[in-house]
Amino acid sequence: MFPSRRKTTQLPWEDGRATAVNLMTCEEDKHGHRSRLIPSGLPRKCSVFHLFVACLLLGFLSLLWLQLSCSGDVARAARGQGQETPGPSRACPPEPPPEHWEEDESWGPHRLAVLVPFRERFEELLVFVPHMHRFLSRKKIQHHIYVLNQVDHFSLGALHRFNRAALINAGFLESSNSTDYIAMHDVDLLPLNEELDYGFPETGPFHVASPELHPLYHYKTYVGGILLLSKQHYQLCNGMSNRFWGWGREDDEFYRRIKGAGLQLFRPSGITTGYKTFRHLHDPAWRKRDQKRIAAQKQEQFRVDREGGLSTVKYRVDSRAALSVGGAPCTVLNIMLDCDKAATPWCTFS
Repeated sequence: MFPSRRKTTQLPWEDGRATAVNLMTCEEDKHGHRSRLIPSGLPRKCSVFHLFVACLLLGFLSLLWLQLSCSGDVARAARGQGQETPGPSRACPPEPPPEHWEEDESWGPHRLAVLVPFRERFEELLVFVPHMHRFLSRKKIQHHIYVLNQVDHFSLGALHRFNRAALINAGFLESSNSTDYIAMHDVDLLPLNEELDYGFPETGPFHVASPELHPLYHYKTYVGGILLLSKQHYQLCNGMSNRFWGWGREDDEFYRRIKGAGLQLFRPSGITTGYKTFRHLHDPAWRKRDQKRIAAQKQEQFRVDREGGLSTVKYRVDSRAALSVGGAPCTVLNIMLDCDKAATPWCTFS
């Protein structure tokens, strides 16, 4: 038996020159017949098992890269080296389904309505609902989550701007009579410290996301993010002003309503986790906030609305649906807000 010989093949356009392109090798038997082609980048004795192991390794590395990209570790590392990270950061996959919880009378006589103003932030909602259901259930807080989805619609060819306060007013009116207090809760703010109190705020409004703990907003009169009120106290304030179309300022006006109603504001104490008490999901580079101030809105945003509020909100519930997100129950209310253009001409984008 003669050993087989290997020849390096030359590309046809190299005109028979001695420099061969080592792209492919072929085998010949002792009679000069070519039996097969073998890519020169792979070992001759490469088996199916070796290829299978290589595929598994590549799959594992791909999953690892996906997880790092999702969690933001890659982006943070790149920024630390002065590199730009193109494109939006991806939200992490939803958390695993929560443990099976059944509300029990032993949890207490009160029930919380979690009111979540919402528009087009689905990746955040997929994380928020399972996280909050698990968090509140572990604390034995009877609750129900209401997703207050502002429905997009056109009026005379103009799109209505987002109105967080009016959505909360509508959600308050639509929430079940089985709930006796509310949480005005941002969808992009997740509590991490289980020592935070979500219990019934009997003595007055309780600002869970206090300036000492919120990762972004630290001024003394801030009452946004997460605020608990009994339904009685919310009615005493006449809810929130419906005049704030676009992003911001409605919380500052509500602080004045709290003080005007003679209520005392309470905040957490004894929390040692500081600005790491919450996880903030919002990516400002990817999701721009509507901070435009149109026409007289620049002056109106600092004025206390003494007439409007819970008693004057105008809306229509297009539909409602009971959903399960990652095993956690919630109710989605598709709400169409009405705008009086004579009173607030800044409620639409032309």
